[in-house]
Amino acid sequence: MSREEWTARAAAHRSRLAPYVEPHLARRGARVKHPVNDFLFTYYSYRPAHLLRWHPGYGVRLEDAEEYASLRGYSDGSVTSEFLADKRLLIETLLKLLRATASREAHFGCFGLHEWAMVYRLTPEQVRHADWPLRLGTTGTDRVVESHRIACSHFDAYRFFTPPAAPLNTLSPRSDDRADFEQPGCLHGNMDLYKHAFRLSPLISSDLVADCFELAWEIRTMDMKAAPYDLSDLGLDPIRIETAAGKQEYAAAQRSFAERAAPLRERLIGECERLLEEVSLVPTASSEHVTDVMSAQGMSPP
Repeated sequence: MSREEWTARAAAHRSRLAPYVEPHLARRGARVKHPVNDFLFTYYSYRPAHLLRWHPGYGVRLEDAEEYASLRGYSDGSVTSEFLADKRLLIETLLKLLRATASREAHFGCFGLHEWAMVYRLTPEQVRHADWPLRLGTTGTDRVVESHRIACSHFDAYRFFTPPAAPLNTLSPRSDDRADFEQPGCLHGNMDLYKHAFRLSPLISSDLVADCFELAWEIRTMDMKAAPYDLSDLGLDPIRIETAAGKQEYAAAQRSFAERAAPLRERLIGECERLLEEVSLVPTASSEHVTDVMSAQGMSPP
């Protein structure tokens, strides 16, 4: 790819994501927290500077790309086959999870109760977003949890349930059995497409990473509108999932996000399949070394 073409695409990518990144950096500098818009930068491990940097993906060489010379995995303007081989187990693990999730029927009856279970029986000072009041107060919030069936299938949401709330969940997902539980209607599962995409970077195009990021941003906004917090000062009208109308609104939005996430998941599956075909042409990295890398990233090998 010529320098003229790739610099134009890199600039467009940066311009696309700067409206999300720059306000976060400004808040961070001012030590101001935002319970919604900071989430993708604080919960996930991808640095803002990395998100803003564009990559073409494995198999493309950038001409006159001295800016990439010092980046990990690059040589002569392209991602190396050695770097690809080193990521083989990561790609295989992600492909297994993505395929398993795509194969299941979507469920839309959780109504965002994971956020409520995260504050169940806590005092206002103990909740994660203590600067924001609970809409129904502590007693009303606890009553909502106790009067609903909770069926959270996503481990990274379930692990934040308070101790009294955890036994109320009808499922018991663990960190090592995600592929057995995740389903395509789950908001957090669809938000995690962003995580899967950036873990594959720079092996895949940053255009796909950005697509997943923007979907995750919208999902997080809706997720917090349905949470027990009163975020009206942020301009977020609540989705009152404790009511029949609120449940209908939540399920409709959840279904829409699942429909939008499906093609992104398929694109990630396609990229994993392509990369595994490519890696079969190069020497395999030490499985012991790659397992160590994955363990450091909090992932389990297949």
